[in-house]
Amino acid sequence: MDKSTEQLEFTLIYVIVNYGLGSKVLSSAKHHGVTGGTIFLGKGTVKNRFLELLSLTEIRKEIVLMVAEKNVAQQALAAINTEFHLEKPNHGIAFNIPVTNYFGSHDFIEQPFKESRGVKEPMYNAIFVIVDKGKGETVIEAATEKGARGGTIIHARGSGIHKSIKLFAMEIEPEKEIALILCEQDLTAPIVTHIRTELRIDEPGNGVIFTQGVDQTYGLRKA
Repeated sequence: MDKSTEQLEFTLIYVIVNYGLGSKVLSSAKHHGVTGGTIFLGKGTVKNRFLELLSLTEIRKEIVLMVAEKNVAQQALAAINTEFHLEKPNHGIAFNIPVTNYFGSHDFIEQPFKESRGVKEPMYNAIFVIVDKGKGETVIEAATEKGARGGTIIHARGSGIHKSIKLFAMEIEPEKEIALILCEQDLTAPIVTHIRTELRIDEPGNGVIFTQGVDQTYGLRKA
């Protein structure tokens, strides 16, 4: 098939690592064919009574987001897993999610618009919860009560002082947080239901939840 007419499959790569490693992850990904990415700041959570007494239960994180052609993404993820030893505890996690359409990159020939198919019977799901600043930890706590092993809180900010991002008709400004939880397929519904109850998500202005099926995962460990 002619490359100009071939319909490419794209993947969104998430890599969550400790603060300071984001640029190294991005550099490694570029070395393996990924053309670029974006690094967000966030924080992880750790449960330890002694650390809670010292107010040291938050771990600074960097979330690296990259879009790549599916085969390139798989190779890059495998290389990142090896290079950053994601199989070891507290070294990070990585996963990817299929992207239905991708526009705005000069590195790929423009693709025709296509319908979403999602992940076929995913083993894991990514749960995203957008809430007011300060409530991200409550989301993570609610998730862990139903079997999740923690999560990452992303600080959502607009691109300028007077600007904000709108996602699902909800403004994401400096006072918003996005809680990201990765969990097994069979835990997704109980976790989402519990978060909806604890955070009163169904009441106007209290938050938004959406989930996505995950294609590949690295760094996840069974409880």
